[in-house]
Amino acid sequence: MRVPMTWLAEYCDPGMPAEELASRLAMTGTEVERVVRHGALSGDNFVVGKVLTREQHPDADRLSVCSVDVGEDEPVTIVCGAPNVDAGQTVAVARPGAVMPDGTKLKKAKLRGVESNGMILAEDELEIGGDHTGIMQLELDPVLSGRDFTPGTPLEQALTPGEDVLELEITPNRPDCLGVYGVAREVHAITGNELATLATGPAPSGDESFPIEVQNHELCPRFTARIYRGVKVGPSPLWLKQRLSAAGQRPINNVVDITNYLMLLTGQPMHAFDLDKIRGGKLIVRNAAAGEKVTTLDDVERECDEHTVLVCDGEGPSAIAGIMGGAVSEVSLETTNVLLEIATWNGPNIHRTSQKLGLRSEASGRFEKGLSPELQLEVQQIAAGLMTELTGATGVSPTIDVAGEILPATPIELRATRLAGLLGTEIPVARCAEILRRLDFEVAETAGGLSVTPPHYRAADVTREADVIEEIARIEGVDSIPATLPAARSAIGRLSPDQKLKRRIEDMLAANGYSEAITWSFTSEALLAKLSPGGAPVERDLLKIANPLSEDHSVMRPLALPGLLQSAQHNLARGADAVRLFEIGAVYAGSAQEPREHTAVALLLVGPPTAGSWRGESDPGDFYVLKGIVQAVVDYAGAQAGYEPVDAAGHPYLIPGRSARVTAGEAVLGWVGELHPLVAKQFDLPHAVVAELNLQALAAQIPDPVTYEPISTFPPAREDIAVVVDAERPAEEVLTTVRKAGGKLLTAASVFDVYEGEQVAEGSKSLAIRLTYSAPDRTLTDDEVAAARVKITEQLQSIGGALRGQ
Repeated sequence: MRVPMTWLAEYCDPGMPAEELASRLAMTGTEVERVVRHGALSGDNFVVGKVLTREQHPDADRLSVCSVDVGEDEPVTIVCGAPNVDAGQTVAVARPGAVMPDGTKLKKAKLRGVESNGMILAEDELEIGGDHTGIMQLELDPVLSGRDFTPGTPLEQALTPGEDVLELEITPNRPDCLGVYGVAREVHAITGNELATLATGPAPSGDESFPIEVQNHELCPRFTARIYRGVKVGPSPLWLKQRLSAAGQRPINNVVDITNYLMLLTGQPMHAFDLDKIRGGKLIVRNAAAGEKVTTLDDVERECDEHTVLVCDGEGPSAIAGIMGGAVSEVSLETTNVLLEIATWNGPNIHRTSQKLGLRSEASGRFEKGLSPELQLEVQQIAAGLMTELTGATGVSPTIDVAGEILPATPIELRATRLAGLLGTEIPVARCAEILRRLDFEVAETAGGLSVTPPHYRAADVTREADVIEEIARIEGVDSIPATLPAARSAIGRLSPDQKLKRRIEDMLAANGYSEAITWSFTSEALLAKLSPGGAPVERDLLKIANPLSEDHSVMRPLALPGLLQSAQHNLARGADAVRLFEIGAVYAGSAQEPREHTAVALLLVGPPTAGSWRGESDPGDFYVLKGIVQAVVDYAGAQAGYEPVDAAGHPYLIPGRSARVTAGEAVLGWVGELHPLVAKQFDLPHAVVAELNLQALAAQIPDPVTYEPISTFPPAREDIAVVVDAERPAEEVLTTVRKAGGKLLTAASVFDVYEGEQVAEGSKSLAIRLTYSAPDRTLTDDEVAAARVKITEQLQSIGGALRGQ
């Protein structure tokens, strides 16, 4: 929802800059995504010009060569492609050096051999309309009469200057804020500044009627209409175009623009029918027949099911209720009589129909949140004024109202003691009444507090005492309520082992230079196929979404890797030298009947593991760099990590021989490895190292309770051995065998050298392993160390190993 500040101030002037208002709104529950500048064509290079002469371009049929007075000593030459440009016109000119709203910087250019010193602007280029069929002639718009059009005058003086626009993220329970006036009510409640009333139009001059039948009031609680005759369809005035453009709507014609303007103002969508095109002289609101087809305003034929609600005339469908009008009764330049429909529809039904048809509109986005069935009568009164003023029409019918049972809002009792109990602080009853009256609630004092009745446009949202207390708290300011701990007897809060481990891992990874990423839990089969060099889906056991928002979000992610790869791609494309990311989040598998979920710790490294320095750049990270990080993560769980060859079929995105499965005893914790070059190419990455661990499997390794052993005060015994094994035998497997055979006396074993050459048999390698023996209560004898070495030697034979030289 885009709210231009000047439009907002027309109903309630906030009396503060846009940025400050955005902060105030955010603190009261109306999230402001950003503040943008609209129509800011400021600077010396945007000026008023006067076309002195126009000649046909010598080498182009559709170009004109114009001599334009821009307030300088001599006219400038501008080549223009607009068909309506002519001598004598007053126009808007962008000179070389001007920066257009889309960021383009104009330069002098040669067009078919003729030098052009600027650009004559159309409405859409000025951001005051959507017309690009020709240039804008400033002197023809009555709104601009009396402005200074002297050539060379800055455009920001001649036209309406640019303004700040709030971009709001409205929560589903607040459809009343999907209109400028609804936001103005919020500003009034926050600031106490005066709130202007909405102007209504003249009473109708006739009492014409029109037959309307609503067959299901559960799906259409209220349907209203008014008839206007003598309508003159044409362009909207400049102020209306500017307002719509600033709010994100494209101006079309005065009738359609009025409906869009009122929707943006009040939050209530509406639809204008060409009265003379309504076949059979009647309207019927009914459910569609299964397979019934409707051609909508975008010239697309859409097939409906029996749950879709249609607005039909005497011969068939004329509109899809609450979503989009039909082509059969569309308003055109020939329209002279209009039936203006303002209705409300069942929100869940509109949402379902919109998803089924794959058709969302500004109207459906409002209706699906649930609009008050009393709003339509108010908006018909407001529309009457604009239809009369902007189209020259005459209202010839009172509001035709076809409604079901409209239930009034129910009073809610607010207890002062309950308010103090929920908020942890006391707010005077008089202050509560003041806040609620600003919010348009009806308030009456009672013995223990207040009797509160919400306005009709909040009745669906405010239904209980806690809701009223929330309204008071957010306007009073949640930040002004003192922080208190909730009362809880005999309750002691503590983190679970998973939570403790997660926090420790997050801190450790951040300290090592990795940034946390939060990526989508949804993915697609097409994206997963990129993880396989052959293009086949990597994970067969996918948890698919029955009704996805889009094909890109059609399955739950079976691993966190795709999101991290996309994040790395995004960052590298924007100039990052290296990307070090981690994510701790849920991954999914199984089926809807038997879904499975666990928390994954995912890591990605592209480029050097540390930043470069004056000594030089670091080398790109490889398998061993990330293996060290994985080792640290496993150490935090108090487990002893083991590494085995990874299953290539299950992990085709990893390079065989540069990847490993991470284990702890019999438990599989995850995997680590270098990304396959063909997969890296799919994401425009030069190289990447990735890993993923199961947090629950890690947490299961935490010893409970943790026992600490004192460091032995007796000197250790160290010796080096050389073990000859098959060249394909992983070093980690050899170390695991040595550690098991060494028993309690062997406290450490590590590989410090690898040799392959003439002194060992072909197809073999020699691993130099450093052994450390120690006992807590004595200095080990040579015989004890020798006995341990014998056991190690014997156990090595089980994997085809032997001490070198034996």
